[in-house]
Amino acid sequence: MVVEPRVKGFLCITAHPAGCAKNIDEQIEYVKSRGEIKGGCKTALIIGASTGYGLASRITAAFGCGADTIGVFFERPADEDRGRTASAGWYNTAEFTKKAKEAGLYAANINGDAFSQDAKNRAIEAIKKSPRGKVDLIVYSIAAPRRTAPDGNTYKSALKAVGEPLTSKSLDTDKKEVVEVTVPVGDEKEVFETVKVMGGEDWELWIDELEREGLIADGCASLSYTYIGPKLTYPIYREGTIGQAKKDLENSAKKIDAVLKRRGGRAFISANKALVTQASSAIPVVPLYISILYKVMKAKGVHEGCIEQIQRLFSTQIYNGKAIAFDEFGRARIDDLEMRPDVQKEVFEIWPKVETSNIDELTDFAGYQSEFLRLFGFGLEGVDYSADVPLSVALDD
Repeated sequence: MVVEPRVKGFLCITAHPAGCAKNIDEQIEYVKSRGEIKGGCKTALIIGASTGYGLASRITAAFGCGADTIGVFFERPADEDRGRTASAGWYNTAEFTKKAKEAGLYAANINGDAFSQDAKNRAIEAIKKSPRGKVDLIVYSIAAPRRTAPDGNTYKSALKAVGEPLTSKSLDTDKKEVVEVTVPVGDEKEVFETVKVMGGEDWELWIDELEREGLIADGCASLSYTYIGPKLTYPIYREGTIGQAKKDLENSAKKIDAVLKRRGGRAFISANKALVTQASSAIPVVPLYISILYKVMKAKGVHEGCIEQIQRLFSTQIYNGKAIAFDEFGRARIDDLEMRPDVQKEVFEIWPKVETSNIDELTDFAGYQSEFLRLFGFGLEGVDYSADVPLSVALDD
């Protein structure tokens, strides 16, 4: 079947198996080109391992540190009968697993709801079967619209402001238009449920399960990711419903840190750069900000993608004999290049000037679109997109 991108809003409902594989191969080669990460993890559990920062964490752990990995994710296989491709995360994981095993690394895959007890049980068994039988890195990188908690209730996250509604410029990526959007205020229930879905409760449950089973190695590190960004995005992100969940995540990091310190380990949050991901594409205001940010950072030669960010985090802060440069709130700040005063100054000189007629001149919307399509395996050099490709690819889990 010839696979073409079919974009609806902030989603691409098709994925290209060969393109996704090429994308993974390029990320692996980048990590390998940066050299061995000394003193790195030996066995990593990545919860949310098939896309974005979680995927970059798994690739860096495996091909930078030489670690065995257990990946947890929720992805869709192909349906040949209906001509439906697998999800990008499925193809990503299939290629990662193939390359990891070729390199002699243990790579176990748990495809299921990371919030469920079943996924935790399957991950525990996979860890027990791993060469070392314990994990010394646990990455929690989940972005989900809903969660069924241990209490049996299903909670839904909401993308809303808190306190006052937000009215701001944004980018309609389908129409390539600068528009004004108003984000309504979430009520107490929506805030509560967003925290239940995207906060730190499930991260703590994972740690509790692993500790109970004796699967946490001495010196184990655990981390999750957040975004801080400029004040422009605070109402929808840092101070909105998502922000309340991220604050809860940071509180959980402190609790987990206390647990891991008993074994000489640590837990923390890493604040990362704004990037095109499936999650960020859905957030109002953010696509326009990212388009401007990309233009500025590329011009200065300091632009990074997911894999560059995580490789730098691992090699310059977590491992290689380095120390984490925590901010006053105990967060690692790998968003330091984005938040440089000269970068932010230029971004906000451009922001009030952007309108539909000058998008191409003042922003890197083309780069935004390219990065978005790459998430689904489209637009990579060396891939013949006119060729028939099999939709079904074995996950090898």
